Amino acid sequence: MGSYPALDVQYAPGPDTGTLHDLLYAELDAFEPLAIHDLEAGDGWRVFFRTPSQRDSARAALGSALGDQLLALSPTDVDDEDWARRSQAQLRAVRAGRIIVAPPWDLPSNRDSGLGIGDRLRASPERRCPNLEIVIVIEPSMGFGTGHHSTTRLCLELLQTIPLAGRRVIDVGTGSAVLAIAAAKLGASGVIAMDNDPDALQNARDNIARNGADDLIQVIECDLSSISGHEADLVLANLTGAVLQRHADALRRMFGPAGVLIVSGFSPEEMDDVAGALGMSLSESRQEGEWAAATLAMP
Repeated sequence: MGSYPALDVQYAPGPDTGTLHDLLYAELDAFEPLAIHDLEAGDGWRVFFRTPSQRDSARAALGSALGDQLLALSPTDVDDEDWARRSQAQLRAVRAGRIIVAPPWDLPSNRDSGLGIGDRLRASPERRCPNLEIVIVIEPSMGFGTGHHSTTRLCLELLQTIPLAGRRVIDVGTGSAVLAIAAAKLGASGVIAMDNDPDALQNARDNIARNGADDLIQVIECDLSSISGHEADLVLANLTGAVLQRHADALRRMFGPAGVLIVSGFSPEEMDDVAGALGMSLSESRQEGEWAAATLAMP
C-alpha cells in the first residue's frame, strides 16, 4: 500500500476561523495540494501533497506567514485508503447570487423550473428566465476552484452584474473553469478558458463537458508572460494582487477601450494598487472577510 505526504495544520477554532481558512487556502495554493479534509477533533486540517518537498515548503511558508495564528504544523505520511474520495465527499453546494456551484453528490433539487436537472445544466440563455437559478457542477480535483473560496464567490457575484449576451469573455487562470462556465451560462457568445497548468486544463475540460458547455468554451494552454492574439469584451482574472500588478500590461492588451475586467485574489488594502497598476477605474467592488474583488473599466 502506498502513502501520501500530508501536513496537519492545527489552530484554535473561534469566530475568526473562516478568515483563517481563506488565508490558509491562499498560502497553500502555491504548493498544489491534492486534497484537504478536517481533522477529527475539529481543530484543523490535514492537507495532502504530491511530494514531501511540496509539503515541507508549504510548512515553512505557513509558519512564516501564519505561525502566530496556528497551534502546530505536523508533517505525516498517510496510507492510501481512498482519502481523496473521503475528503472531497465533505464538500457541499455553495451559492453566489443565483448561481449554485455543486459537486455531483450534492445537486440541488429542481425548484424553479419544469426542466430536469440535465436540461437545466445545458439550457441556452434564451431558454432560461432571468431569475432562474443556474447550477454549475464541479467535480472536486486538485485545485480550489469549487466555489468555496471567497474570491471565487466574489467573482461570480460581480459577473452577474454585467449583461453578457453576445459578449466575448476570457477567464485567465481558469483552474476548474467555474468562472468560464458561469460566463457561458449567463449568455456570453464565446469564452476562452486559459491556464498554464496541464492538470488544471484537463480538470477544466472535464467540468466544461460535464456542464454541456463545450460548444461555447475554448480551452487553451497559455502563460500571461507570453500571451498574445486574444481579445475579449470581459476578462476574468482571479489571481493574486502581485500577479495582477506584474502582468497588468498583458491583461490590458486583452480588451479594447470599452472592455471590462473583473479581478480578485487580493486584500481590500491592495485595491488601489491593483487598479492603479492596471490604469483602470473602479466600477464596483465587493469584500468578504480578508478578500476583495472589483469590476474595473477603462477611464
